[in-house]
Amino acid sequence: MTDLPLSGVRVIDLTRILSGPFCSMLLGDLGADVIKIEAPGGDHVRGQGEKIDGLSWYFASFNRNKRSVVLDLRDPQGRAVLERLLTDADILTENFRPGVLNEMGLSAERLAEINPTLIVVSVNGYGSTGPYADRPAFDFIAQAMSGYMSTNGTLESGPLRTAPPMTDLIAGLYAALGAVAALRGREAGGPAQRVEASMMMSMMSMLAYLSANALATGIDPVPTGNDHPIASPYGLFRTQDGDIAVAPSTVPILRRFLTELGLAHLLDEPRFADNAARLENRTEMNALINAALAKDTQENWISRLNSAGVPSGKVQSLTEALADPQVAAQEMVMDVPHPGHGTVRMTGFPMKFSETPLALRHPAPDLGAQTDAVLTDAGFDADTIATLRRDGVIG
Repeated sequence: MTDLPLSGVRVIDLTRILSGPFCSMLLGDLGADVIKIEAPGGDHVRGQGEKIDGLSWYFASFNRNKRSVVLDLRDPQGRAVLERLLTDADILTENFRPGVLNEMGLSAERLAEINPTLIVVSVNGYGSTGPYADRPAFDFIAQAMSGYMSTNGTLESGPLRTAPPMTDLIAGLYAALGAVAALRGREAGGPAQRVEASMMMSMMSMLAYLSANALATGIDPVPTGNDHPIASPYGLFRTQDGDIAVAPSTVPILRRFLTELGLAHLLDEPRFADNAARLENRTEMNALINAALAKDTQENWISRLNSAGVPSGKVQSLTEALADPQVAAQEMVMDVPHPGHGTVRMTGFPMKFSETPLALRHPAPDLGAQTDAVLTDAGFDADTIATLRRDGVIG
């Protein structure tokens, strides 16, 4: 197999739960050798979510392409082992609160002494500076604090979170992107540096036209539910037998949409002539569209509209989406053999490489499964490994 983009890169991963493990999983998917350092009790996610044959599928889905080493970092011997592993690493990933690495004796100065070419990638809640730097963080709080939650829902429902932990995932994605950029910079002769991504700031960066308009006007957006905040018509509409999502995001697409419905004449009326007018009269326009759509079925409308170049689709349940033929064609659901735990189904690789397609090289590891192998590779002899295990430093 041709080397993957990050083949030969070694990552020492101190992260746990989700934001950091998502970052390190992405690096592992891209070919890096990710060594997951776990406390004797293991990552908390090992005990969360649905378990089959003793394995959390939640853990398995975010810790593939990693090797597990159990190491007690509260013990000075454990920290000494970690420092030795860091000497030939390229990247250290961590998602502790700011300052915890310093408390562990791994200040920026100490890390530079151990390995002057080490790139340190940190994921945290609010950033390492500012009045909230020391606050504990969680996805729900970051969704609320970023302004994101206030834009969801409707005036009647009040603010709503999104079901997936978006701030964790976006921060992890930014951290992985930052890690790759820092590697590229180092290879080009630049310095090794620290990369940081926080949950709150990462979420804020995704608010797009909502934040742009708020900055321009000083006015908060009004939550509009499934209707688009700045475009109309756009959203969910009712057919004869169910809802469809329709996104006529430009005037040409809108004209095709209304033509297909027999409503093109509406664009000649002052109340619907431009987007501002359509936003003001959204309720009336949506009612006219729903009345037209009620003349045919969901399936037929989706076929007709897409054939006319109007983006539309069904609101699928999650199980329907996972079984969708397009998802299958994109290999976005994988069956992964896990020795001792049967076969695990998980989402696949969203990044597609033409010459070096991503692959699952290792299923999510059992706790401490590679401790001996990793320490042996780092130069520890069998007697030393046995002593460290007897002392409870490794597992």
